[in-house]
Amino acid sequence: MLRKFVKRSLAVLFGVTVAASIGVAGSPAGSAVTRQAATPFKVLAFYSGTWDAAHIDFDKEAKEWFPAAGAQYGFTWEATTDWSRLSSAGLSQYKVIMFLDDAPPASQRAAFQTYMQNGGAWMGFHVSAFTTDPDSWSWYYNTFLGSGAFETNTWGPTAETLKIEDQGHPSTAGLPATIQSSVSEWYSWSRDLRQNPDIDILASIDASSFPVGTDPNQQWHSGYYPIMWTNKKYKMLYANFGHNDMDYSTNTRKSSTFASAQQNQWLINGLLSLAGADGTTPPTTEPSPTAWYSVVNKGSGKCVDARSAGTADGTAIQQYTCNATNAQQYQFAPTSGNFVRVNNRGNSAQVLDVTNVSTADNAPIQTWTYGGGNNQQWQPVSEGGGYYHFVNRNSGKCLDVPAASTADGVQLVQYTCNGTAAQSYRLAAQS
Repeated sequence: MLRKFVKRSLAVLFGVTVAASIGVAGSPAGSAVTRQAATPFKVLAFYSGTWDAAHIDFDKEAKEWFPAAGAQYGFTWEATTDWSRLSSAGLSQYKVIMFLDDAPPASQRAAFQTYMQNGGAWMGFHVSAFTTDPDSWSWYYNTFLGSGAFETNTWGPTAETLKIEDQGHPSTAGLPATIQSSVSEWYSWSRDLRQNPDIDILASIDASSFPVGTDPNQQWHSGYYPIMWTNKKYKMLYANFGHNDMDYSTNTRKSSTFASAQQNQWLINGLLSLAGADGTTPPTTEPSPTAWYSVVNKGSGKCVDARSAGTADGTAIQQYTCNATNAQQYQFAPTSGNFVRVNNRGNSAQVLDVTNVSTADNAPIQTWTYGGGNNQQWQPVSEGGGYYHFVNRNSGKCLDVPAASTADGVQLVQYTCNGTAAQSYRLAAQS
């Protein structure tokens, strides 16, 4: 048996409760997500709770954290060990199902496949994808997950830097280019997900993280390791995390799956997007590509403005009292994915540009001739009520009024997305 079957546990936080030895907060409120489901929905999580102390402990943590998150974001969450409920009748009232620590028994596999092929929504964690015999259920392991067999694991559990691979997916909305994970043991797989056209890899281990793991005999020193992904043919998300560090001699938790606010944001974004049909999908609908809009900051009530009506490279983008001039009118022209270039009406070849292709907080915004750079592309993310925040494709940061200023002439910047009014803008169509 591999050490992974023996040395496992989750050191966890329950809701906002903090273990004294950990000193970190795992509250759902720690997430930067600000939206709530348009219509309340239900989630049903399946688990076995019988295999490996680490997985059992993760079940306990999930049963505290997800209900607390649901109260905040507009869903109810229930957990069950009764896999017979995995049927069309048993799932009829639920928008999303989860697998916490296992895959279905053979008797329920056909029901799950039918559920997913008929438009069901699923989120799975860590060991729910584990197998050494993928052909025992080829549709699930080879087709649906695309990962095939478990190949290697790291040890001991560690927190790592993750690279966001698809910043246009609803689950990654508002996240920066890299995020910090919570502590986990990590799996690798026999199949290269990059070669599967149906798989969209959402996050992977960033190269800066190597070596991954603390045991020299079970470390990753290089390579490509997907951590979160989706199969584009289904409403599904898989997360490789779900195993924490633990003091096995005392059975004491030493870390939490929900200790990372950015990872929590991905979870909530993803769950809302999976719930989907009743308006819970994180809106990424672009404004009309042909219309011109004034862009009004929610906090200050002032308009996004090209300073002194400049039409040349390097013109500062500021906020200024709204005046309906061309300097304050913008067009959102699609580039690829859910991203747009933001053209200024004074010179439509000039677009909103992050200076020096920076990924840093407080990098100023200017106009520059469009050249296709990621620093010149933005994702408009609807907040409802006509308001949007704008996420830069290069940095993953949001268009921001520094220090939430209400003064004329303040140059706009990019800043880590935080859901404040300083990053919220109302679009008003102009003639």
